[in-house]
Amino acid sequence: MEAFTFNPVELIVLSAAGVLFIIQLIYYLGLYNRIHLRNKAVRKEETHFTRELPPLSVIICARNEADNLRKVLPAILEQDYPQFEVIVINDASTDETEDVLGYMEEKYPHLYHSFTPDSARYISHKKLALTLGIKASKHDWLVFTETNCLPASNQWLKLMARNFTSQTQIVLGYSGYDRTKGWLHKRVAFDTFFQSLRYLGFALAGKPYMGIGRNMAYRKELFFKQKGYSKYLNLQRGEDDLFVNQMANNSNTRVETDFNATMRIQPVYRYKDWKEEKVSYVATSRFYRGAQRYLLGFETFSRLLFYVACITGIVFGILNFHWLAAGIALLLWLIRYIVQAVIINQTAKEMGGNRKYYFSLPVFDILQPMQSLNFKFCRFFRGKGDFMRR
Repeated sequence: MEAFTFNPVELIVLSAAGVLFIIQLIYYLGLYNRIHLRNKAVRKEETHFTRELPPLSVIICARNEADNLRKVLPAILEQDYPQFEVIVINDASTDETEDVLGYMEEKYPHLYHSFTPDSARYISHKKLALTLGIKASKHDWLVFTETNCLPASNQWLKLMARNFTSQTQIVLGYSGYDRTKGWLHKRVAFDTFFQSLRYLGFALAGKPYMGIGRNMAYRKELFFKQKGYSKYLNLQRGEDDLFVNQMANNSNTRVETDFNATMRIQPVYRYKDWKEEKVSYVATSRFYRGAQRYLLGFETFSRLLFYVACITGIVFGILNFHWLAAGIALLLWLIRYIVQAVIINQTAKEMGGNRKYYFSLPVFDILQPMQSLNFKFCRFFRGKGDFMRR
């Protein structure tokens, strides 16, 4: 019977591990599994889509992206869609961007381009470029992407547009990385994938709080109702995440999760570029409205505490030769790992990640919050002016 007797320390540790285990299951089954459940509902035809395909405008901001434009623009311009235009704003590029756009305009009559004036000051150039593109657009529905993103298929616009119901004003799409060698790319790919599980999961739960400009759409009237980006013109970023945070709600936002509607992001080769992007998002995230960012912070905190509780339980059990205590702690970790691996791998497969997270999952599970903390420290010690308009 001594095997079933626990000392006070073991009771506290195992009880804490049990509570944290339940919290983690709630997040994985209730939030991170939303994309898979959405795909399952679509396959069963339980999701309503519109049959109308209204004309739309694709808007892209380009700055020294001549090489990417050569690869990306044909895939966008040759979409299987009845009526659309593509507007590219050349943001003071010094490479061959202007020549590439001029050549492609001759081949594709529905491609238009403009440029940001050299005299523009005291406003984020990207916000200015997008504003110019929006004002130049002919159609009410605006679709946004970036020059390092390639549509997974020629059905991208059709699949996004099937969500353009009369009540819908914002559509959020998925963007992710294909499998590529290299430790940095694996870190970036998992971080991006996990971020998608979070913000798309909340949107599918009826609590949208942000969006990413690689793959999203909204109505032009919504932009002017919001008075453009006027509320955060003092920030260098925020044209996507803060805009959605200000305007999205349960009734006006939909999510498209079909693989053929995803955007495949070009590989990242420099840590500096990824770090700058992440730190910039940290700088804008503190302005988010709603409790979602705090709920996600609580998930991260509970995850780390769960690891501490399980490791402590295993170590105490081994040191005290109390194998039952060690076994319970190990079993809790193992069950969570199985649930986590099933949800993450099936969602990654459905969204075209073409990567299995098994042995690497515990590593990324710990590394991801450490990376986030590092980016927050970088933001804290950087000058405030680094994230202001210029």
